[in-house]
Parts: sequence; structure tokens; C-alpha cells
Amino acid sequence: MNSRKIIGVVLGLALGLCAQAQAQEFQGMAVYASKTSSAEMKDRFKNDKNMTPDRQKQIEERMKSIFEKTFILNFDKSASIYKEEEKLDAPGQGSEGRMKMMSSMMGQGGTLYKNVKEKNYTVDKEFMGKSFLVKDSLVKLNWKLEGETRLIGGYNAFKATAVVAMNETDIGSFRPRSDEEKRKEDAEEKEKKTNLLDQIKAPTERVVTAWYTPEIPVNQGPDKYWGLPGLILEINDGKTVILCSKIVLNPKEKAVIKAATSGKVISQKDYDATVVKKTKEYRENNPRSSGGGPGGGGRGR
Repeated sequence: MNSRKIIGVVLGLALGLCAQAQAQEFQGMAVYASKTSSAEMKDRFKNDKNMTPDRQKQIEERMKSIFEKTFILNFDKSASIYKEEEKLDAPGQGSEGRMKMMSSMMGQGGTLYKNVKEKNYTVDKEFMGKSFLVKDSLVKLNWKLEGETRLIGGYNAFKATAVVAMNETDIGSFRPRSDEEKRKEDAEEKEKKTNLLDQIKAPTERVVTAWYTPEIPVNQGPDKYWGLPGLILEINDGKTVILCSKIVLNPKEKAVIKAATSGKVISQKDYDATVVKKTKEYRENNPRSSGGGPGGGGRGR
């Protein structure tokens, strides 16, 4: 009887260790397509009487590369890395000043590492020729679980919503100023040409809708989103939609899920303050510029 108990205990421990090892080895890969509305920007370019059709087409192609992106999320039970799929710029696109400014402010480049167990993140960024390593705590979203369900890629997905605070670097969710606002602000400088950043104004918060699936029980999602009882398959903040198009569980080739280590270590608050300060300095030093700006990039907040 004692021998049976011992054997039972040994088998129990072995099965427990085996399950723990499998959980640690578990990995998944999700592909997301991100699309940000650019209707307002397109309308402004179309209304430019001095723009040739070829020039307009070139700008629209550049805008597409900025507002439509593909990202890869590699995840395990506790951490993930989220990075834009690398693509080559089409010829002639690299010289668009305003597009480069928009691209940098929207977070081009960089690898976002999220550790939901330790509730922190790290992301490497480039701004004005300098490398930064932003390290901070993950923002906990107060998700409200809704009753709606739908199928996404064959997975049962459930709806959740949350209110997210914004800051001055959330250019992807900026809205153009109204004509009335612009007239009041430009009353004393009617002849002055405003650049792209003069035409946008940031709200203070936004409502985010998420669709997650408990069928993949990980506390992960695209970009900075996390905290739901299942992998987030879709995010919609009213301006940008991030939709999962492919999932591979336990791929043969395991990804290295580690945080980046290169760059000046800085908090998110200090990095945002740096971006805002340098951008304002650029605008003040280039009051009549029709575009352009400090080059750079980065992702996440």
C-alpha cells in the first residue's frame, strides 16, 4: 500500500512537471493587419490645386504605406513581442517630408515587448537620429465584458470595451481642426501656410472595442493591448482597426521572446515629453514649411 502511494506521488509530480514544461514551451504566432483612416488627409491633398495627378498618386501610395501595416505577434503564456513586418519602400517614397513626419509620429519601427506576468513593457525607438529604450509599466485597462459574440477566423470571439486616455503623441487618433477653429487661430496670419501638424488636434480619450477568444487562453493582444481572458483578435479605437488574419499555435520554429536592450533607457512619460518638445521646436523653427520634420520612429505608449 505504501509502495502504491509512493508510486502515485511520483507519477503526480512527474505529470505536474510535464504540464509545467509544456506550458513554458507553449508559443503562438498571430499576424495582424492594421489600417488607420486617412480620409481627411486624402481630402486635403485632393483640394490642393497646385498638386499634379502624378504627385497626388505618389503621396497616396506613401500614405498607404503609413496607414496600412502588417504586424507579427509572437507570444507565450507570460510575454510577447510585437513588430511590424519589414517591407521595402517603393521608389520615390522616401522623400515626402510630411509623410515621413506622419510615419515617425505614428510609431514606425521598433519591437514592443510585453510581459503580462510582471506587468511591464520595453520598446526600442528611433527619434531625431537617437536611439531610445522605453521601459515602463503596462497600463491596466478597465475592460467591460459585453454579451456580443462573433466568429473571427474560425474562433469564437467575445466583445469587450474600454476607455483609453490619450496624449499628444497619439497622432494616429488626431482629428483635423474644424474650419471655424482654424479661422480663429489663423486670423492674424491669413497668408501663413500651415503645415500638417497645425491642422490636427488631439482628443483626451477614446473608446476601444476589442474582440478576444478564450479558445486561446493567453492574456495577450496586439500593440499595448492586453488583460482579457483570451487572445485579442481585433481592436477598433474608432480610427484604427487591427485585425488578426492568421494564427499558428506551437510553430516548429520558436521565436526568441525577449526585450530589446539597445538605446538610452527612458520612461514613457519622459519620451513623450521629448517628442512633443522637439516637434514644437521644429514647427517654431520652420513656420512656413509645408511639411517635413524630425525623422525617427517608434511604437507604443
